[in-house]
Amino acid sequence: MHDYNDTICAISTAQGQGAIAVIRLSGDETFAIIDQVFKSPKAGKLLTNQKANTVHFGTIYDGHTDIDEVLVSVFRAPYSFTGEDIVEIACHGAPYIQQQLLQLLVRKGARLAKAGEFTQRAFLNGKMDLSQAEAVADLIHARSEAARRVALQQMRGGFSNELINLRAQLLHFITLVELELDFSEEDVEFAERSELSKLVTNVATLLTKLVNSFSLGNAIKNGIPVAIVGHTNAGKSTLLNTLLQEEKAIVSEIHGTTRDVIEDTLNIEGITFRFIDTAGIRKTDDTIENMGISRTYNKIKQATIVLLMLDIIDEDEKIHEAVADVKAHMEAHQQLIVVINKTDVLDEAEIKERFSKTLFTELSQNDAVVPISAKLQTNIEALNAELLKTVNTQAIDNDEVIVTNARHYEALQKAHEGITRVADGLTSGISSDFLSQDIREVLHYLGEITGQINTDEVLANIFKNFCIGK
Repeated sequence: MHDYNDTICAISTAQGQGAIAVIRLSGDETFAIIDQVFKSPKAGKLLTNQKANTVHFGTIYDGHTDIDEVLVSVFRAPYSFTGEDIVEIACHGAPYIQQQLLQLLVRKGARLAKAGEFTQRAFLNGKMDLSQAEAVADLIHARSEAARRVALQQMRGGFSNELINLRAQLLHFITLVELELDFSEEDVEFAERSELSKLVTNVATLLTKLVNSFSLGNAIKNGIPVAIVGHTNAGKSTLLNTLLQEEKAIVSEIHGTTRDVIEDTLNIEGITFRFIDTAGIRKTDDTIENMGISRTYNKIKQATIVLLMLDIIDEDEKIHEAVADVKAHMEAHQQLIVVINKTDVLDEAEIKERFSKTLFTELSQNDAVVPISAKLQTNIEALNAELLKTVNTQAIDNDEVIVTNARHYEALQKAHEGITRVADGLTSGISSDFLSQDIREVLHYLGEITGQINTDEVLANIFKNFCIGK
């Protein structure tokens, strides 16, 4: 771990050439360093003496050589992102200028910041807790409106406030429970067991809700995996190309054209879907094609949504076999959408007659059927609507707490296991010392999420995944 009393610097804007770049400087020697290299048009003006939250025009000099005209923003401890003195230098975006400024700051006493070190200092200086710091990285990498909203809600402390409130209530009761241990000979009871039982029930309910939200949160963060499966020549690749509005997959009348998995993402109303075009399912002696079919079944198991592509003119028996085959490889939590393709080859009366038959006896009430023409791009809006139905957009719209981080999910699961033991202990009437131990375990795992309990190893692992300059 570094000495966090030194002064760090880094380029905070994206790498490469641009109109403007921002170089950030943070630490105790920030103003001493910047005043060595910055000169204002106003003689004798030092940034050390300037008010916080102000911007100043001037020139950066290396000795007698002027490097660039810049704008310098001044932020003072403790009212800054890191909680330290900070200046941000907005210079012209040529990579050469950026590097010259950075090297100059290092020569004057700063050191190059490590990945995520500005945010890590913000955490260490109490400007945010650990879950908020991780939300900063999620916000930077947000690929959809939903991901942005969830990350911003967490960064503002929505998730943290829930956990802090839980810990405060549990800490109050564990204090009373442990006080009983000091008076064990008197057999007194400071912690009202009925009140503790109510609290434990509430905590367990909230932890269950948070744990269950991870499936949605993980999908929002990484994209909802959608496997496009079906027989050869059903139109899977055509559908992928239609959805993406580009020729991503090869389309051919030859059976077995797609032999490997093709993936790409699409944003539908702020939600990212990760579409996976798979090899067509059929019986074949082709070794390579069979390998692709095997991967198709693996992708079915990994998907949140399975789009089963069927040809509208296929025989009933072939349709029944396809539905039964795919459902045999799916779990109960997965969503099946049967897409009936090539409706353009039949007129409206023929389509109505086709759908009047009992084609989908294998489908459950939660499964959906959407007729489309991938070739003519008809009824794609209805398919998009069915895809969106699988996402709990109401939770996003209501700014509910949604867990998106696998580390948080694991800690919440362990906290839930602990609170379950507390509930069982209250029911069985176990002694206060065992009850106290279980409550402390719950507190430990909740504290791990917010950083109230942490190790250098955990911190190093989290912040190494940040970009340099943040």
